[in-house]
Amino acid sequence: MSIRAGLVGLGKIARDQHLPAMARTDGIDLVAIASRNAQGEGVNNYPDLGAMLAGEPDLDAVILCQPPQARYHAARQALLAGKHVFLEKPPGATVSEVEALIALAKAQNVTLYASWHSRYAAAVAQAKGWIAQRRIERISIQWREDVRHWHPGQPWIWEAGGFGVFDPGINALSILTEIVPEPVTLLSANLEVPSNKDAPIGATLAMATASGAPIDTVFDWRQTGPQTWDIAVDTDNGALLLSEGGNTLRLDGEVQLKAPDEEYPAMYRRFVDLVAARAIDADTAPLRLVADAFLCGRHCPTAIFED
Repeated sequence: MSIRAGLVGLGKIARDQHLPAMARTDGIDLVAIASRNAQGEGVNNYPDLGAMLAGEPDLDAVILCQPPQARYHAARQALLAGKHVFLEKPPGATVSEVEALIALAKAQNVTLYASWHSRYAAAVAQAKGWIAQRRIERISIQWREDVRHWHPGQPWIWEAGGFGVFDPGINALSILTEIVPEPVTLLSANLEVPSNKDAPIGATLAMATASGAPIDTVFDWRQTGPQTWDIAVDTDNGALLLSEGGNTLRLDGEVQLKAPDEEYPAMYRRFVDLVAARAIDADTAPLRLVADAFLCGRHCPTAIFED
């Protein structure tokens, strides 16, 4: 029997990724959408989550695609209604929010899924297996995008809780914490925050593995032209490069795997399986590193993007 799902927040990520992925996934059917400013085709439409829950008593699951500032209260409302919950990344504005949702999902005996989509990039699993057989000596991350392309007309991204450059950067951290077989800690952070914004446009992080291998990370939202999503890992027995967000793998410079982006269909297959088992998958490791960066980062105000 298919999961009857309702989606909240019909914005760019929902249209670009969630709707096509659900349409391709057996075991889940989109039956309703809640959005303040848009309507979906072929489904029941509601102005907000409360109206959707009232109008769709047989709903099994709720997919939350609003900005992270609103995600906790919506997730709590859905969990208290007995619905399984799929959280777009980042799963919340704070670590404590996600931990509270995990506890509530357990109490309600329903699924909570924090969907770190970059972990489902084609080459990530192979990279993880390769690294597990070696000693890491150094990791370098370059994650550079053009904010104007990915978040046009979305002021929430610059507000408190909107993450700024960590909105894409947390994707790199989700891969990092997946492929490195030991804890990662933050040593220092340098955040560049525009003078008229509350979230950074650039960040440089120094981290380390538990055994002491250095991790140098650069996040930048001012990239023009081709975007850069690279994670390079030097080991005692070869070098690995994950590029194109984790969809291309090179070992010692030779391409081992290059595949198209299939992250969201893979996540929806995972969600279907989690719901069948009433299981929880809500890792907070990437979010903790971002929280640490905000906590100990040295903010460097700039005049970029003045209103």
